[in-house]
Amino acid sequence: MSTKMNEKIRVRLESFNHELLMTSCRKILDLTQNIDLDNVGIVSLPTDKRIYCVLRSPHVDKDSREHFELRIHKRIIEIHYDSSVDIFNLLSESDLPSGVLYRILLS
Repeated sequence: MSTKMNEKIRVRLESFNHELLMTSCRKILDLTQNIDLDNVGIVSLPTDKRIYCVLRSPHVDKDSREHFELRIHKRIIEIHYDSSVDIFNLLSESDLPSGVLYRILLS
């Protein structure tokens, strides 16, 4: 009786641009289509929103202010695979756009 050892890889993607993030997710899913995998799923994480308040003039009109917003969109791709497949090298060699930060976590 042989048992298959299933392993899990999580790829965490972060970007300021949500369209760039979704194309990166599709690119990783297209890479994993050719490999025999047990399960692949995308999890959307809450968007971080940072708001900065800046005075328009340093000396006059303290009530006049500008607000700037910075949004960080995040996704996690969870891949369950057989231990005989070398998926870590495939993911690390994938050519993702420069505006996307990705971390590969083995578990």
